[in-house]
Amino acid sequence: MKIEEQRCPGLVVLKPKIHLDNRGSVSESFRKDVFNKHNGLELPEFCQENTVYSKHGVIRGLHYQLPPYTQSKLIQVIEGAIYDIIVDLRLWSKTMGRTYGFFLNQENREQLLIPKGCAHGFVTLSTFSTVVYKLDNYYHYESQRSIHPYDETLRIDWHVNKKYHVISKRDKNNLSFNEAKYFDDPKAIEN
Repeated sequence: MKIEEQRCPGLVVLKPKIHLDNRGSVSESFRKDVFNKHNGLELPEFCQENTVYSKHGVIRGLHYQLPPYTQSKLIQVIEGAIYDIIVDLRLWSKTMGRTYGFFLNQENREQLLIPKGCAHGFVTLSTFSTVVYKLDNYYHYESQRSIHPYDETLRIDWHVNKKYHVISKRDKNNLSFNEAKYFDDPKAIEN
């Protein structure tokens, strides 16, 4: 497994080695020991795993949780393809306010490790997608916050024609980036 650290502190792309033969393929999707040996990185202790099925054009996000319920996420696409977006909301981070986009699909089997203090969302590019993600903290309804996917400050290109977008009523009522709650204390987001 190849591990690529990104400019956003704590944001990591995991690229598996895929072994192909006449039967199909095999790849390691999770190796804590390999990850922990890479430049002193430490993989979070995951406690919850979610599976999300979405149709083409569905946008989910941009979601995050407030302390003490902040979450690191390990994202992987099992079927289909998505465009995944991360927004750094940590005031002390040199990349605060920047967005990062990644194409994840069942062929490349790449995974994203998203650090606490970042908002996350994705759009389904294929006919449908199945996304699995691990979390290091439980979902807490009262602590969930979201940024509007069409935020004028962020100007995200979702890579799907807007006429095909499907967004939940709740996500349509999300705050703007400028109204979002930022993380000003690094110790507050650690659980």
